[in-house]
Amino acid sequence: MRPDVGHGRARIRQARGPGSARLSNVGVVSHRASEVCRVLDEDPDLAGAVPAQRRSQAARECLARTATVPPGEWRAARLSLAGESIGLLVLRGLLIRRVGVDGRFGAELLGAGDLLRPWQGEDEPPTLALSTGWRVIEPMRLAVLDEQFGQRLGRYPQISARLVGRALQRSRNLAVNMAIVHQARVDVRVHMLLWHLAARWGKVRSDCVSLPLRLTHNVLADLAAARRPTVTSALSELAKRGLVRSDEHGWLLAGGPPGELLELEALSPGLTVKPSTVKGD
Repeated sequence: MRPDVGHGRARIRQARGPGSARLSNVGVVSHRASEVCRVLDEDPDLAGAVPAQRRSQAARECLARTATVPPGEWRAARLSLAGESIGLLVLRGLLIRRVGVDGRFGAELLGAGDLLRPWQGEDEPPTLALSTGWRVIEPMRLAVLDEQFGQRLGRYPQISARLVGRALQRSRNLAVNMAIVHQARVDVRVHMLLWHLAARWGKVRSDCVSLPLRLTHNVLADLAAARRPTVTSALSELAKRGLVRSDEHGWLLAGGPPGELLELEALSPGLTVKPSTVKGD
């Protein structure tokens, strides 16, 4: 029998800290009544969708249970929420999703603000022999947007629209990822990929753009659809050309986005390759 989050049927475990539960790598969630968060306080972008005069009330009403997932492989497909749940909203952390066909894999990187429904489609008979996997890179904190949350959300359709917009943007980002991995040279792929990620997570510094994600060569290989040794060689070549270097926080990108990536904006109208203008340290 699959573990279930809703209506008190989940197996209870001791919480790891105040306001959170632990979502294990086999997809079991534990909760107590006090383990809730104000979703709009933790996700200001969602709060910004609500008219200012109703924002405080929305923050008080839009409560959700929380869960945490440690780094490592996550058997997320075993998890399902009772009723017509919205899904799991990533509040903090980083994870990668891999999908393989006949030994060849594609991957996407997900983080704070992304909405997950890892159980969706798991019961449908596949037309292809697919293998899927989730791996948590940085400890993840989730808001469980279950059926009860959905009922409260009905009073604030602007938040629902914002969540739908994020799902559509994720699909557009995947189209750009597909275009990137079709580049013949791996160094071009890696360079474009890092700038593509910087569009979301990058911070502008005086001398470069900082991408504060600790992405290993293995993770970059998954995202670039290449072998790890080839990605290591590509990064060495990019470093020699003064385009990319690593530091203790992640990656530093010099110059500007590659011209090919700018051309890909036509594939994703919602995408911008200009990273955040927030200054780094």
